[in-house]
Amino acid sequence: MKVATCSAPTNIAVIKYWGKNHVKLNTPLNSSMSVTLHQDQLRTTTSVAGGSRLQRTRLWLNGQEQPMTKRVAIVLQEMAQLAQRVHGQQKTKHLHIVSINSFPTAAGLASSAAGFACLVATLAEFYGISKADEEFPGQLSAIARQGSGSACRSLDGGFVAWQKGERPDGRDSIAVQVANDTHWPELCAVVCVVNDTQKDTSSTIGMQTTKATSPLLTYRVNHLVAGRMKTMEKAILERDFETFGTLTMQDSNQFHAMCLDTTPPIFYLNDVSHQVIRLVHRYNEQAGCVQAAYTFDAGPNAVIFVEEQHVQQLVSLMHHCFPTPFKMTIKTSIPIDRTPSDALLKQMQTKLESGKTFKLPHVPNGIKMMYVSRVGGGTRVLSIDEALVDAVTGEPLPFSTEVRDYPLIKSSLWLPSEQTLRYLATAVAAAAVTSAVLLRK
Repeated sequence: MKVATCSAPTNIAVIKYWGKNHVKLNTPLNSSMSVTLHQDQLRTTTSVAGGSRLQRTRLWLNGQEQPMTKRVAIVLQEMAQLAQRVHGQQKTKHLHIVSINSFPTAAGLASSAAGFACLVATLAEFYGISKADEEFPGQLSAIARQGSGSACRSLDGGFVAWQKGERPDGRDSIAVQVANDTHWPELCAVVCVVNDTQKDTSSTIGMQTTKATSPLLTYRVNHLVAGRMKTMEKAILERDFETFGTLTMQDSNQFHAMCLDTTPPIFYLNDVSHQVIRLVHRYNEQAGCVQAAYTFDAGPNAVIFVEEQHVQQLVSLMHHCFPTPFKMTIKTSIPIDRTPSDALLKQMQTKLESGKTFKLPHVPNGIKMMYVSRVGGGTRVLSIDEALVDAVTGEPLPFSTEVRDYPLIKSSLWLPSEQTLRYLATAVAAAAVTSAVLLRK
């Protein structure tokens, strides 16, 4: 049994794309720009197994077998055909694909981007394909794009531009790295999970409806995005947070304005999202400059960019304003005080509320958990020890699900999720049965 395993990061768009130019090729109406987040907190891991004993191609996501979608089938076919052309390899008849996310799926945190980028990277490793084998520059990103548009931006780390392209065959609709992950080491992202359930309107349906009904989308594509791409690239290269942050928030606001301009309107943000927006603007107003910048993709979850010197203050503020019934889960590789002092919070409250009618929001359980991430690298090849499948049978290994990332195990600050509670209830029930058997003996 041949096995390959890779991991891929998620990316957060700071210049958004919304709407497809060519549905079959999955090319966008406009170019976009994103920041790749570090895999220590947010990643997809995928294993691909192939061998003669497999009876059919199967796919598992987060421990549940899934139907083979058209987009997945396209990526499998494109990668197999590339391997045949490059290496003369015969297509492996059947594959087992096992994938897990370390973060909520389909909740507006770019899980499909990480997922399809990881699938392409793992298939490339499985077939022995490298970037040097590409038939044209960016070919692997073009294949990832056919699975999920923004997936092309998750193959590389750092800061990545997805060029919309002009060719009718889509070959120039590819991702290009603007700067690597070490270019701006101070830049961090605080991901605030407001809602970890699947969103009501999928991105695919939302894009189709907006394209058909929103005049604001047409104006944005024709008159605004090209200039914003140039301004954003310059801000990134110069590490100009004031411009980077201002434009990031403006573009996020315009994206959601397009959603509201859609008929019927699409509501991705909720009341907590709106409170976060107000709080960030007040935070910047008090600071006298842009120190924090929010962005929201197609969902209510906030990503707040901030330089490292301000991470502690921002995380403390979010924790204070949107407390959980238990201690909030915060996954971070950046040293922070998880229990800030009352004096610090009082000082922040006094500054933010002084001279204004503004009052700090207090929304219990408004934010379920937070990830604090640096800018990260692209896809990684993992060892056989990290595979999600049995190397002999090709079957998924036990617990090849998000159980590996339960807050109970990974974080010292734990908010039990419904999934965690089910897991604990099962464990307690099993222990009770074992105890009863032993007592009978």
